[in-house]
Amino acid sequence: MIKVGIIGSTGYAGSELVRLLLQRSDVKIEWYGSHSYIGKKYADVYRNFFQLVDAECLDDNLEALVEQVDVVFTATPQGLCAALVSEDVLKKIKVIDLSADFRIKDVSVYEKWYGIEHKSPQFIAEAVYGLCEINREAVKKARLVANPGCYPTCSTLSIQPVLKAGLIDPKSIIIDAKSGTSGAGRGAKVDNLYCEVNESIKAYGVTVHRHTPEIEEQLSYIAGKEVLINFTPHLVPMNRGILITAYANLLKPVTYEEVKKLYDDCYEGERFVRVLDKNICPETRNVHGSNYVDVNFRIDERTNRIIMMGAMDNLVKGAAGQAIQNMNLMFGLPEETGLLQVPMFPC
Repeated sequence: MIKVGIIGSTGYAGSELVRLLLQRSDVKIEWYGSHSYIGKKYADVYRNFFQLVDAECLDDNLEALVEQVDVVFTATPQGLCAALVSEDVLKKIKVIDLSADFRIKDVSVYEKWYGIEHKSPQFIAEAVYGLCEINREAVKKARLVANPGCYPTCSTLSIQPVLKAGLIDPKSIIIDAKSGTSGAGRGAKVDNLYCEVNESIKAYGVTVHRHTPEIEEQLSYIAGKEVLINFTPHLVPMNRGILITAYANLLKPVTYEEVKKLYDDCYEGERFVRVLDKNICPETRNVHGSNYVDVNFRIDERTNRIIMMGAMDNLVKGAAGQAIQNMNLMFGLPEETGLLQVPMFPC
């Protein structure tokens, strides 16, 4: 039995962790942490858990928590995990951080893009970037995992095969991204009110979105050289889901069959990355509520560019599902344990 604590259990990613973990007989959630709802029944915060969760929300007391659990998920705003983690904590438990605190290896880059001081930079080098399809073996041995961002996960998995093969110009990549409103979190914000987002679509974080350096860093590791991107996210009026459409210049002529083989070879045996058939474009509705990522590509011979596409659920593979995938690896379990939910349709 794996004993779990969740700090930030009343956010969208935290509640998704609860939903997925409650389905398992080998996991027990011991701590439902929440900054805003201390003392309130968890099922009163999320009524879909009525008669399923009897516990009350507790505080963020990590020192008390480490004596009761084997692993802690921190589904919190940036800065909190870095302020709480310590060598004493990591000696006792494993930590999977769903924030950005340990994703970026250069602390100066983190502080520039996030606008806060990093409280525990001594753990940045040790933290493993938890994109399982790339860092699986390192995750297995980790004490501290930085769960990737939703946009970086979908972008990296969509672009990786052709970038790794050296088929595209690494400084020509443009990523156009769309996300549902749950990606902005559960906190009340005027910009996310129904009347503000319904029947509309908008770009945001243009040239300054915080996921930009994370995507660049991961793509640079794959390419073996510096990668600079244009990344523009858009808010669309749906609850959940991410769609990535990325563009890059080809460095040499290629056929569909050659590129398809790169994708198939790259993701052979990967349980959660599905390479779609020819001319089928990824759709968010086909991964809704699941840990799957659907990817595909099209070659534009007229412009000598390739279009790479990906779709996934931002709260599952983009957050909670990927975190559980990491937990499974860290505890020596089959990676897919508890994550084989079939995508829901209709949404």
